[in-house]
Amino acid sequence: MTRSETRPEVAAARRVVVKVGSSSLTTAHGGIDPERLRALVDVLAAARARGVEVVLVSSGAIAAGLAPLGMRRRPAGLAAQQAAASVGQGLLVHRYTDELARHELVAGQVLLTADDVTRRSHYRNAHQTFAKLLELGVLPIVNENDTVATTEIRFGDNDRLAALVAHLVHADLLVLLSDVDGLYDGNPAEPGTTLLEVVAGDADLDGVRIGRTGAAGLGTGGMQTKVEAARIATGAGIPVVLTSAPLAGAALAGENVGTLFRPTGRRQPTRLLWLAHATEAHGTLQLDAGAVRAVVDRRASLLPAGITGVTGTFVAGDPVDLTDPDGVAVARGLVNFDADEVPALLGRSTHDLKRELGAGYEREVVHRDDLVLL
Repeated sequence: MTRSETRPEVAAARRVVVKVGSSSLTTAHGGIDPERLRALVDVLAAARARGVEVVLVSSGAIAAGLAPLGMRRRPAGLAAQQAAASVGQGLLVHRYTDELARHELVAGQVLLTADDVTRRSHYRNAHQTFAKLLELGVLPIVNENDTVATTEIRFGDNDRLAALVAHLVHADLLVLLSDVDGLYDGNPAEPGTTLLEVVAGDADLDGVRIGRTGAAGLGTGGMQTKVEAARIATGAGIPVVLTSAPLAGAALAGENVGTLFRPTGRRQPTRLLWLAHATEAHGTLQLDAGAVRAVVDRRASLLPAGITGVTGTFVAGDPVDLTDPDGVAVARGLVNFDADEVPALLGRSTHDLKRELGAGYEREVVHRDDLVLL
């Protein structure tokens, strides 16, 4: 194999996050396929034997729990999904534990919620846990904590979770495995579509039809979530390879398979990545022109004096969009006040608010450390 047929930056990665979707692990009837899982573990073990540290983000808990509960298909309700995940998560990790034991490797289960990668104390603890697991030679198996996550605090899919975990563990590479061998410029089932071998930035995606729920042939997450996860990781300086599970070994070896997304940015706080890419605004704060300049050009915090209006229902700590006078969202941030408190603050200085309402109101509506430009 010549150098032109390899990806040196991929082959050189020493710490890799691998994400596998349910569609790559399940049978036609929806249960976990032992052969597919065994094949994946063999690939991960081979990477470990080459000295690569591996973190696996694995879907499949709900699928593993269906049969024991007598469910014939994935339930639609959140509570039923959580029940299936509760039963299936242990079974899934047990299968991984047994397969890794064949290679004398130890599995460690890590269940995360959005708080674990966005709240500073949780983030620090999660980072330390991963660091110790890898130091001890353990292969962490990560999933969203489906049994306690609510609709409002879910990552939304394990693709985004994998991108945030890659940032959390300071990974050199993220590999997204699915049931399609890469990103195509349309539905790969249709004639005339082409595999994109390299994506260097959003400009390379111009004209590419990216479906939300499988328009490019993927499973429940859809190609859109894969591309969004790639944006999160590459925006933090981490290259991404998107390919199918049968090509996982070739991808980890740096062979020219699937689609390589090249880094587009540098490392930044994880909560800002989450805020920009994995949240939905609970409301909006309308800004005057001066406040827009302060937030966008000077990267300043948002003060009450620059706010002209508020919409939506939110509480302190929720994400909200900051819009310009024309209603265009220019930033998203974590708000420090409840929605019903904001109208009394509009256009007023923090000094006046302190004098009239107390010291608790002499603070930013959105602090610059909790704000990301859109």
